[in-house]
Amino acid sequence: MINITPSTVDNLVIATGHGKVTSEDYEATLIPAVQNILRTHSKVRLLYQLAEDCTGFTPGAMWEDTKLGLGHLSAFEAVAVVTDHAWITEAVKLFGFCMRCPVKVFHNHEYAEAAQWAATTPAWRALAEV
Repeated sequence: MINITPSTVDNLVIATGHGKVTSEDYEATLIPAVQNILRTHSKVRLLYQLAEDCTGFTPGAMWEDTKLGLGHLSAFEAVAVVTDHAWITEAVKLFGFCMRCPVKVFHNHEYAEAAQWAATTPAWRALAEV
């Protein structure tokens, strides 16, 4: 399941993954949230936390995640991923370079720092900070 939390930053999507994240979670929740921001802003910022109770992704969810990133390559201004799952950290390190914006991984205990970074990091910084 993916939950969206309201943000005080106009172009920031705050998403939290719980349990097993599915393609339906992307299609019904995360993708519409990103598209809604892009209706009124040229760029979107993403704070995506995989909560401690997140058990992983279905193959369909991983495909939707890839399509979201690649389908909106120039639309992202900053992406912060918050997780304690080592394999997700490694995946972000491996694929984060594809994004045309700063990308950084934080641990769950660094959530406040991640939220601040996602909301304020300049888009012109290095392409990937992992």
